[in-house]
Amino acid sequence: MNEKIRNVAIIAHVDHGKTTIVDAMLKSSNTFRDNSKVDNCVMDYNPLEHERGITILAKTTAINYNGYKINIVDTPGHADFSGEVERIMNMVDGVCLLVDAFDGPMPQTRFVLKQAIYYKLPIVVVINKVDRPNCDISRCIDLLMELFIELGASDSQLDFPLVYSSALNETSSLNQDIASQEKTMEPLFDTIIKYIPAPNGDKNNDLQFQPSILDYNKYVGRIGIGRVDNGVIEVNKTYTCVRNDGSTVDFKVQKLFTFHGLERVDVDFVEAGDICGIAGLSNINVGETVCLQGKNNPLPQLRIDEPTMRMSFGANHSPFSGKEGTILTAQKIGERLYEESQKDVSLRFLQENNNESFVVIGRGELHLSVLIETMRREGFELQVSKPEVIIKEIDGKECEPFEELQIDVPDEYAGNVMNLVGSRNAENIYMNSENGLTRLIYIIPSRGLISFMNPFMTLTKGNGIINHTFKEFRPLINKNIGQRNNGVLVATDQGQATAYALKSTEERGVMFIEPGVNVYEGMIVGENKYQNDLAVNVVKTKNLTNERSASKDTTIVLKSPRRMSLEDCLDYIDSDELVEITPKSIRMRKKILNTAERKKYEAHHQ
Repeated sequence: MNEKIRNVAIIAHVDHGKTTIVDAMLKSSNTFRDNSKVDNCVMDYNPLEHERGITILAKTTAINYNGYKINIVDTPGHADFSGEVERIMNMVDGVCLLVDAFDGPMPQTRFVLKQAIYYKLPIVVVINKVDRPNCDISRCIDLLMELFIELGASDSQLDFPLVYSSALNETSSLNQDIASQEKTMEPLFDTIIKYIPAPNGDKNNDLQFQPSILDYNKYVGRIGIGRVDNGVIEVNKTYTCVRNDGSTVDFKVQKLFTFHGLERVDVDFVEAGDICGIAGLSNINVGETVCLQGKNNPLPQLRIDEPTMRMSFGANHSPFSGKEGTILTAQKIGERLYEESQKDVSLRFLQENNNESFVVIGRGELHLSVLIETMRREGFELQVSKPEVIIKEIDGKECEPFEELQIDVPDEYAGNVMNLVGSRNAENIYMNSENGLTRLIYIIPSRGLISFMNPFMTLTKGNGIINHTFKEFRPLINKNIGQRNNGVLVATDQGQATAYALKSTEERGVMFIEPGVNVYEGMIVGENKYQNDLAVNVVKTKNLTNERSASKDTTIVLKSPRRMSLEDCLDYIDSDELVEITPKSIRMRKKILNTAERKKYEAHHQ
């Protein structure tokens, strides 16, 4: 049975086409019925994944091809979710490394490839997007070879097979010539079967099953997904789980399933070599081992990525609380965070002393903002603080996380970008200019990346690309890094913003709102030209006289306000500010709303 199974992970830099190629593989293998309607990026179930074009959590699927069962794990590409990739290496027997024919290897390519080489896995290289204009496939392969050598690949890994594809067009070929592309993924399937070995577990040995991914279901609790390394696991049978701390617990497997296409298939048993999900132990965790009763033989524990970012989540207490959302209480926020922490091993939370808010700890700004956006769409109202990095004590010294930052910008912006990054205590380790583009690589404190995107995109007029991956903890730099340079314009009154008031206010800086927007005292409505905060009245109306009519206001021409997304707001706020999030609105506000009280507090704490 094992000989007919292949377990493979699809790994790549963000946006190099992992999920799209899984789509193409599912369609090419006739996994879907002819009459079923299939969307693009079917593996990204979450609407946010579709909108952002990123995979957030690893997902498993399986296809049948020429009598073989190929289990495929689609992994995230973004640095904030890299812990998922590392754990998945433990449940597969080989990887497909996808590389964009135009971009070549990128920062996350290095990270995911490093993991595959470390775990000594065979690697099939797929050069994707070969139909992109001006792509240089030979150069891409040369750069890949250099990267393999640099990362210490073995001789067998260096002798990697190559498949060329255009996942979007569902075509592939074993030939570099784009004219040889055919509308099928069979060359890829054949290469996987030929070069990636069957799992080496034995169904006649004692059971060993280790979850590498978690899922959560309200009815059965946590679900552990992983590979059965040895033995057979059966439904309704009692087993022992060896916990990460060495303790044991007996439990009964209530539900057992394998994968086919997008469906989970309930089964009575699963044999060694196959990937499955089990339910029955409500607090099963990644890296624990399920064994036969009385025959404890735990597998090596899996490394779980350390969180690097924290922020506070609390119930919304603004004057507009309860007007747009349906889930308002701190208790409900706590329940939702618990549910999320059950399936996301990188997320943790603690209740703060006031019982109205929670400290939420995660892998990065994107990791946390995706959770906030998901809750917002579910009807939650909440207020969150500025993200902060986690400081750890190592060998008696305070240490902070550092990241490797890669920046690609047109040459004309390189100087300004270098000044910006330099002001955030970054150390340049590489610089190269080619074809009008400059590539810069830095080691930068994670603090330096908070509030970085706004000035970076402004400086490069939207033409810059940044990627970063966690590197290590280093001694804390005692400097204020990445503080906002400008103060903000703060509303003094509650009401509806008027064109008349905004016209005189916009001379003070940049507005975030337009006429007709409801505001309250303490809400941030714009950015000041100068470093200090400024209290402004944006709701005042013109005094009407016999000579002046209200219709005169229609001639007022205002500049377009700056549009702020959720990530922009989290990046932008300072430590004395919050972001208020509801299903319909995202507002920035001061923690102390009352203007007089706030000024008194600031005067006392200067």
